[in-house]
Amino acid sequence: MGKKKVLVGMSGGVDSSVAAAVLLEQGYEVIGATMQIWPDMSEEAKLAEGGCCSLSAVDDARKIANMLGIPYYVLNFKDLFEEKVICYFKDEYLKGKTPNPCIACNRYVKFESMLNKAVSMGIDYVATGHYAIITYDENTERYLLKKSATQKKDQTYVLYNLTQKQLSRILMPIGGFTKEQVREKAEKMGMHVASKSDSQEICFVTDNDYGKFIEENSDKTISTGNFVDTEGNVLGRHRGIIHYTVGQRKGLGISLGKPMYVVSIDAKNNNVVLGDEKNVFSRSLLAHDLNFISIERLEQPMRVKAKIRYSAKEADATISPLDDGMVKVEFDEPQRAITSGQSVVFYDGDIVVGGGIITR
Repeated sequence: MGKKKVLVGMSGGVDSSVAAAVLLEQGYEVIGATMQIWPDMSEEAKLAEGGCCSLSAVDDARKIANMLGIPYYVLNFKDLFEEKVICYFKDEYLKGKTPNPCIACNRYVKFESMLNKAVSMGIDYVATGHYAIITYDENTERYLLKKSATQKKDQTYVLYNLTQKQLSRILMPIGGFTKEQVREKAEKMGMHVASKSDSQEICFVTDNDYGKFIEENSDKTISTGNFVDTEGNVLGRHRGIIHYTVGQRKGLGISLGKPMYVVSIDAKNNNVVLGDEKNVFSRSLLAHDLNFISIERLEQPMRVKAKIRYSAKEADATISPLDDGMVKVEFDEPQRAITSGQSVVFYDGDIVVGGGIITR
């Protein structure tokens, strides 16, 4: 039997570089690849340091591949990224939702398409530099996704869409490392990316101004509308729903003599609903587009810890299946700024049970 082949998604960062090195040490035949996913970005975006889809990323990844003595490819996923990530991001914002494009990218580009590419090239596995652990449970005969060794860097939240078939072909070699250990290993190996900073939130919005990005990249007219209170009384004018998200207090562009928060976005009537901080808390949500990992499907109510956004703390909750294929999540304590379009992910200890997209 020859060595098992693995295609490593190399972003030019320290995590994926060390992932490739670890796989070599483990005896795999390693092939490096960077996904070319930027459409016609600005020059500044293409050259941006730290972006996982910038040109400097290709440069850094190629240098590391040369240093490790492994073959290296650039795979063109531009059209797919445009459709599944950028268009999705714009459409959701225009509907008054707040999507997470990294989750869409992991789902459709990094894993689905890269895995298909690997299989077509006769490669056994794909690997990434994500901080998460994949194991196989003999009892349930299911692959499990577990939190990484380092809670601070754990990335299971953005990976909840992985299927059993995908998990059987994915390796995450640095899931058992802390970030410090990864940097230390890179340093010892003389990797020039050892101290490179982590990539920013959304690679295609370089200045973090999502509203401006959508205005500049959408053919839809962004109309101004009304700020209303929770009773429906008009308080003033907003500059377009794409500029607001649930829980926001700063940058509203309206002064009402006391702190006001975005409670919800009513896209149908083009209203942004404002209220007191207490109005931002709620105890339950509905989720659709579900994927379960540790179980095949949810058949009865289950106690979990649920996380409503990447940076949120996990909270005790009960999840119950609904007839329409959705799930109701009821929290023990009210949660702040539950936002439609974001994902909710369910945990049982270290194990990812599954997750879905928040409907309301």
